[in-house]
Amino acid sequence: MQPVALNAAGPKTTQIDMLVATTRQPSGDPATLFNGERSPKPYLTDVAVSIPPGRQAGTVQWPKRLPANPATDFAVTRVKQISTVPEGRAWFRQHIEGGHALVFIHGFNNKYEDSVFRLAQIVHDSGMQATPMLFTWPSRAELTGYEYDKESTNYSRTALEQSLRVLAADPAVKDITVLAHSMGTWLAMESLRQMGIRDGHVNAKIHNVILASPDIDIQVFAKQFAEMGSPRPKFTIFVSQDDRALAASSFITGNVSRLGAIDPSKEPYRSRLEEAGITAIDLTKVKTDDSLHHGKFAESPEIVQLIGQRLMTGQTLTDSNVSLGQGVAAVVGGTARSVGAIAGATVAAPLTIVEQSSTARKPATTVLEDTLHDDPQSRLLTQ
Repeated sequence: MQPVALNAAGPKTTQIDMLVATTRQPSGDPATLFNGERSPKPYLTDVAVSIPPGRQAGTVQWPKRLPANPATDFAVTRVKQISTVPEGRAWFRQHIEGGHALVFIHGFNNKYEDSVFRLAQIVHDSGMQATPMLFTWPSRAELTGYEYDKESTNYSRTALEQSLRVLAADPAVKDITVLAHSMGTWLAMESLRQMGIRDGHVNAKIHNVILASPDIDIQVFAKQFAEMGSPRPKFTIFVSQDDRALAASSFITGNVSRLGAIDPSKEPYRSRLEEAGITAIDLTKVKTDDSLHHGKFAESPEIVQLIGQRLMTGQTLTDSNVSLGQGVAAVVGGTARSVGAIAGATVAAPLTIVEQSSTARKPATTVLEDTLHDDPQSRLLTQ
């Protein structure tokens, strides 16, 4: 995280500016900024990341040695601490892209710099027109630290809620998309649930919530969703049945099914998601270099572009303009249809989408709490 200077005579790089909020403890080292311990107060930092030219989309070019070389590596070029809310608002007014804001929440086993570089990669590769904000919570970045990390998300939920409130209160911000990954989806859901309980509903500026590989007990998700109140943001979940990280999480938590590992084309999930107005995108057959199959949402160029170009703008995925890859099919209200192709795409197999139905549906507050008695591994709480 130690900033490096750009060489004006070097190759042209792309700069991503982001605001980083964290509940991590300051490390006292400019090379790391924050560690994995918990801070009693949140911190804000203005960070700029330089992205090298000629790289493969979906990848992060970590420096092979320090200092980073901006010509070949992701490199931090600016770090500035922000000490007051007015300073943070001034930063947003200076960087706002059409009034759209993206709040990214990382998952388990992430260092501060991991989440900074991942968000920079997502913003660059998606082509999104939005101002990025990272919320990074205290992860010890150890495979044996699952329980510590999970408790750290609980520790951070009020800070995330307040960050979203401050962001929504800014007149320069028109709408907010929340994008959360893995264990970070638990934090996102808990913060939105808290907001719903306090106010009766989630802030109206939070238009979209995207949960990638959600590491959430299915029964608990049903309660979180119901307790947000109404109206709710538009929800999209990315799932994959070959997600090895979620399989490990299921084992750790007593073989309880995780939301990110369901097959949304099968009952009872299909009907329940459709009735609740939740879009589920199945990435099981999408191929990336991730051996755990846990980061497909960011590492597949087609999917990360889908996030930035379609989901963040609230567009439906079922019209003739959507393009997700060769052989992609959508399942909408029981009718399968082709939804286009990307020229030169190498998506190896169909991507299944369960889109919300346009027909009448049960109230969303009760739909996900119906008992899913036909699947013994995923029974949701009864009403």
